[in-house]
Amino acid sequence: QDFIYLTGLLVMCALALFLFTAVAGRLWCGYACPQTVYTEIFLWIERRLEGDRNARMKLDQGPWNLRKILRKGSKHLAWGGVALLTGFTFVGYFEPIRELPLEILTLRVSGWTVFWMLFYSVATWGNAGFMREQVCKYMCPYARFQSAMFDRDTLTVTYDQRRGEPRGSRPRSVDPNQLNPGSCIDCTLCVQVCPTGIDIRKGLQYECIGCAACVDVCDDVMERMNYPRGLIRYTTERATSGPAGEAVHPAARAPNAEVWNHLLRPRTLLYATILLSVFSLWVAALAARNPLRVDVIRDRTALARFVEDNWVENVYRLQLMNSDEQPHRYRIAVAGVAGIRVASAPEVLVDAASNRSVALRIQAPENTQHGHSMPIEIQVTSDDAASQPVLEKSVFLIPAD
Repeated sequence: QDFIYLTGLLVMCALALFLFTAVAGRLWCGYACPQTVYTEIFLWIERRLEGDRNARMKLDQGPWNLRKILRKGSKHLAWGGVALLTGFTFVGYFEPIRELPLEILTLRVSGWTVFWMLFYSVATWGNAGFMREQVCKYMCPYARFQSAMFDRDTLTVTYDQRRGEPRGSRPRSVDPNQLNPGSCIDCTLCVQVCPTGIDIRKGLQYECIGCAACVDVCDDVMERMNYPRGLIRYTTERATSGPAGEAVHPAARAPNAEVWNHLLRPRTLLYATILLSVFSLWVAALAARNPLRVDVIRDRTALARFVEDNWVENVYRLQLMNSDEQPHRYRIAVAGVAGIRVASAPEVLVDAASNRSVALRIQAPENTQHGHSMPIEIQVTSDDAASQPVLEKSVFLIPAD
């Protein structure tokens, strides 16, 4: 019943991603995407347990011994713990998370819950532990259509070709102005640290996730060479079309007018307007949401029957869903036929964030028209003002003589 709200949330996330891309490029991919975040978590665990890159390569090439088994085993054990916690948390959005640990410990958890928990755990373990950047390069559709959201004012990780070329190695003590080379010493560190393995000096490529690893390592090299930082930097195509080595645009050093020109563009204004409209509608719908949901289903085994004291009885299955965080007691009433009444318990207690199914017996006087089906309304109200009354329409059958 609440799937429409999840759909609205996903639409807003997509629009926010479009807006963020138009303003800041692929910073989402480099800093906030779950694939990147979990990959960094798994890499941190790997570095802590197996050492740096050279130590890991040496460990992989070495023979299997107790030390290697312990290090590899502890790494995968830690990865598995993070993955299982992720699967448990995800399932907790759809199951009562406070009760889920006890159900797991007592083996009372349902098969579907176990399936989805293990599914997302294995997906997390495989994607972040093994596939890593291959997901960004080959599986993620965002890399393929991101260019449609880029323009000349979109922030991207850019190599300043006019300043860096011609590239080449040189002694640190030599003044580059005397040799007239570019600032790039062709150390290839920018390629080595790139998680997707691209050479940013070849221009913008769809594999670039904007993580700025090449920016950081290049700035370190520039400092050691006593060159200005920013050979590789966050900038825009419009900014790099000016004089070589100019300040990053639109960073804090740029004039305020340029910053506003970067933000207030037709593309960003369109995305922002659509996002604000969808968000307003979503909040309004969420605020007006009734925490009580009711479903009425007729009992197909006995459509109608005569009972004592000249009454005709129909049986229904009443499903009450309480999405509030507090338990509520609901009253059940029926109208639509003269003298009709609720013969079963007229009040039902439903726990917080749960649902309850009850058998509802409705009776009408026997002298009502025989051989007819008459429309009725089943009304469910709460003892407090948390839920609005809910009316469900159904039919009441009177058997023929």
